[in-house]
Amino acid sequence: MDLKALIQTVDQIAEEKSIGADKVIEAIEGALASAYKREYDKRDFNIKATLNRENGDVQFVQVKEVVDKGGVRMVEDGEVEEEEEASEGAEEKLPRYNGDRHIFLEDALKEKKDAKVGDELEFPIDEKGIDFGRIAAQTAKQVVLQKLREAERDSIVGEFKDKEGGIVSGVVQRFERGNVFIDLGRTTGVMFSNESIPGEHYRAGERLRFYVLGVQAESRTPGIILSRAHPNFVSKLFELEIPEIADGAVEIKAIAREPGSRTKVAVASNVEGVDPVGSCVGQRGTRIMAITNELGQEKLDVIEWAEDSEEFISQALNPAKVRVVEIIGNREARVLVAEDQLSLAIGKGGQNVRLAAKLTGWKIDVRSQTRPDETLDGGVAEVVAGKEPVGDEIVEGSGAKEVEEEEKPIYHNPVKDEDE
Repeated sequence: MDLKALIQTVDQIAEEKSIGADKVIEAIEGALASAYKREYDKRDFNIKATLNRENGDVQFVQVKEVVDKGGVRMVEDGEVEEEEEASEGAEEKLPRYNGDRHIFLEDALKEKKDAKVGDELEFPIDEKGIDFGRIAAQTAKQVVLQKLREAERDSIVGEFKDKEGGIVSGVVQRFERGNVFIDLGRTTGVMFSNESIPGEHYRAGERLRFYVLGVQAESRTPGIILSRAHPNFVSKLFELEIPEIADGAVEIKAIAREPGSRTKVAVASNVEGVDPVGSCVGQRGTRIMAITNELGQEKLDVIEWAEDSEEFISQALNPAKVRVVEIIGNREARVLVAEDQLSLAIGKGGQNVRLAAKLTGWKIDVRSQTRPDETLDGGVAEVVAGKEPVGDEIVEGSGAKEVEEEEKPIYHNPVKDEDE
């Protein structure tokens, strides 16, 4: 093996794999140690190789652990150990003494005056005349490649662990059984079918943003799990597009989402004089437009969060104008609206009241002000623990008539009637 030529490519390999040059050298040294053990039948030895980057010389040492006679089991040559059945409460066996890997403390003290149990001593090996054969060289090559793959994998896992819970950009690569594979540059991420936005169509070569849901480090190749349906995807888009949210002047207090259909976002200001809703919408809606463009046909309702529960529930039911909010129990509220506002308050398929319940965490019962004792089908919504409504879920039997005009997303505070 031409080690000098190999050393000259270290920096190039490190740059291509986006890993440190030290990791590449470590991989080469590990490969040389493996090749030595294979070539000279020293599989029981603990061999360490050190590569000189200046001249390409390599030094081999045998590493032995310092042990105490009472801390290991002695097995005579030719003696066969009896296999004992493992049983509960049985004492754990001491490690078996191996002269190729262990050295007794009294012998170690002759080599190193301050040696103690657990230390590792290195004994140089005369490398003169060492010449690796074809099989050993092939072993070294395989080990180098394996070590480089492991180093690259660890580097990718570390990089995306830092991005977990954030937004990344990637290019749609291919489709497989409903799952979408995304080219993220150094690796490929996967967006499972239930993490995609219902009704959204993807094209190969299309660049999109994704929420990093998790990183699976246990698999052979790092699994980067992506999502566009997660509620945090919307909140992270707000952070990217709205400076006031990024710097903490405006805060997202709650978010309720049915992917591909509608999302309600409750925002509050942490700085006096800053309009939270206006900051999110931007001049002529430019800021919110950038987010809606990323989400496709999904509508966004931005409302102002309120400490007062009645006011917050009223806000959450936008675009409907709420007449009265009555607190009737533990996190239960009855909402009365005018007859002509029932369609807006309940929403198509009960979506508006359902999202309002998710946003506030309250059970909401929407009723007509003229018929306060009559419960309407689809007018009651509550948050069910452990169950999140899917994007295209429709509650059957809504008592309100369908809205003739498509509900438009709202970005303003509710305005109550003068004669309320």
